Amino acid sequence: MIAGLLDRLRQGDRPALARLISLAARGEHLAELQAALATPASKPARVVAFTGSGGVGKSTLIGKLIPLVRAHNLRVAVLACDPQSPLSGGALLGDRFRMGSPLDDGVFIRSLAALSGHGALADHLDVIIRLLETFGFDVIFLETVGAGQGDVEARRFSDVVALLLQPESGDDVQWEKAGILECADVVVVHKADLPTADQTAAQVRAALDLSPAGEVPVV
Repeated sequence: MIAGLLDRLRQGDRPALARLISLAARGEHLAELQAALATPASKPARVVAFTGSGGVGKSTLIGKLIPLVRAHNLRVAVLACDPQSPLSGGALLGDRFRMGSPLDDGVFIRSLAALSGHGALADHLDVIIRLLETFGFDVIFLETVGAGQGDVEARRFSDVVALLLQPESGDDVQWEKAGILECADVVVVHKADLPTADQTAAQVRAALDLSPAGEVPVV
């Protein structure tokens, strides 16, 4: 069964991709999938993680970035990690609707349930990312649940980590203590129309000056 699904995956069959992601997310046939995907993709995808507290606007930003990526004729997949529903066991929120971006054949959006106590990401993301690379996606956006200060696990799976903060969400000392700034490649002060946005950006820059993270842009 897995061999047949993988053959269909390599031929661009989206239902096969969706089925294989479901199997990987449930932890089924992992050894078989890992063995089949052991050879690096001929064209690795660029994985960009978006992290930050709940409600900061990660889905909204991703929704705005999707058409920009598509304008360069690149195919983009979104893995949106959401809290697990206590009733269905699936992802609690519908990111396909939250992102509000027009979809076409070059876009694939999938919500994944992040188990309680397992951090801000769904399980088996390494296998799921390899499936998307094998399918041929050029860019993969990875959205965390929004666990806040402890949300640093995304670094392990991504090439770029974008940390979203919003005005009036806490002081620079809290960000520095959390260590989350050290994991960011870029810091985005979102909802920048709020009156304290400039002050927040200045606080972030001051905190970065005290951290070993190096030169991290704040936008």
